[in-house]
Amino acid sequence: MKQLNAELACEKNTAQSDSSGIINQLRQLDIGAVPVALFITISAIVAVSAYANFLPKNMIGGLAVIMTLGFALAQLGKSIPLLRDIGGPAILCLMVPSVLVYFDFFQPNVMATVHLLMKDANLLYFVIASLVVGSILGMHRVILIQGMIRMFVPLVVGTVTAVATGLLVGKLFGFSFYHTFFFIIVPIIGGGIGEGILPLSLAYSAILGATPDVYVAQLAPAAVMGNIFAIVTAGVLARIGMQRKALSGEGMLIRSAQENAVFAIKEQGGQVDFQLMGGGLLVICAFFIVGGLFEHIVHIPGPVLMILFAVLCKYCRIIPASMETGAHSFYKFVSAALVWPLMIGLGMLYVPLESVVAVFSLGYVIVCGSVVLSMGVVSFLIAPALKMFPVEAAIVTCCHSGLGGTGDVAILSASNRMGLMPFAQIATRIGGASTVIGATLLLGWLM
Repeated sequence: MKQLNAELACEKNTAQSDSSGIINQLRQLDIGAVPVALFITISAIVAVSAYANFLPKNMIGGLAVIMTLGFALAQLGKSIPLLRDIGGPAILCLMVPSVLVYFDFFQPNVMATVHLLMKDANLLYFVIASLVVGSILGMHRVILIQGMIRMFVPLVVGTVTAVATGLLVGKLFGFSFYHTFFFIIVPIIGGGIGEGILPLSLAYSAILGATPDVYVAQLAPAAVMGNIFAIVTAGVLARIGMQRKALSGEGMLIRSAQENAVFAIKEQGGQVDFQLMGGGLLVICAFFIVGGLFEHIVHIPGPVLMILFAVLCKYCRIIPASMETGAHSFYKFVSAALVWPLMIGLGMLYVPLESVVAVFSLGYVIVCGSVVLSMGVVSFLIAPALKMFPVEAAIVTCCHSGLGGTGDVAILSASNRMGLMPFAQIATRIGGASTVIGATLLLGWLM
């Protein structure tokens, strides 16, 4: 009897220990930096308010909806194996809301509130300006200048090859040169969602006349497909490097340790100065407004001019270093906290499911793959002549077709080459900005 009681007591203690362990794990789990218990509570409050028609029809109500959904779906996208390696958060945040809207999941007051935030209050423009200006001003000037020089040849040759290959393959599958270039190739190499698709949608809207949501729905699928192909290509290249040691620098791009050291500059840490961040926000707003002013003079879309002015000011050291730091700090806040929620809003209002489904076909996927693969192959082949390691050169060039900073992380993680991040940022940011500007100018000239 005593032995039985002892065993029952032991089982009870074990069960309590297991239960306590599960509870502790849940307590340590965060969803978008919010503790899971608090996040569930907030989500329940927002849901009850929405379905009781008490959701505030203002920015607060709109932010509550897109942030709860954005944090939840981004966390889910990061947690699902395989999906997390191909841009899962971006895919879920764009497509799940689009599916929910298609099946009338949201109450009319929820849609009206998000519409007010995204279109009437123009959160879209605000986030675009913060991402583009803040990222450019936050780049180290040495990396901006030296990186552009070093990466110029493989990036340009790879881009030209990708465009030519994509146009030819697109023609084989019945796409026009116009559609293939502006709606498949350009979004793939445009620098991602925030720095590429969104400015492109605004520029296309200004030139072609339709609303931005029409173009986001047509451009976003190509960017996502390009990111998937870039990740797979990077993984294959890493395997080639393991098999053929002479082709790989094991994380070093240039066949010179001294030149690689130039790009080893680390971002300075330290406490965030919120007053500087406020000043940086004012600088970001000023760049956006200046772009809009000059748009009426030179007839180039304001978002494109905003990018040009930001690069010029960074290169010429016009903006004080403290304000550059403030703008970059605000960029980091927006990129960490608002990108996934913004994509929820895009999915709800700008990405109608029927339009996305209409875009996809076998030929469409093959064109996307040909753009990325040709870019990587040509960089691999010309790298020895430029004193670069072929594997690393091809991986960095493939980052030109990734989903912005998120895509860079995914591509470099797949190839175990995170040390190439400075080069990847150059390929993504400078290459993407150049693509957006060039495509916009060309489209304006054609129209």
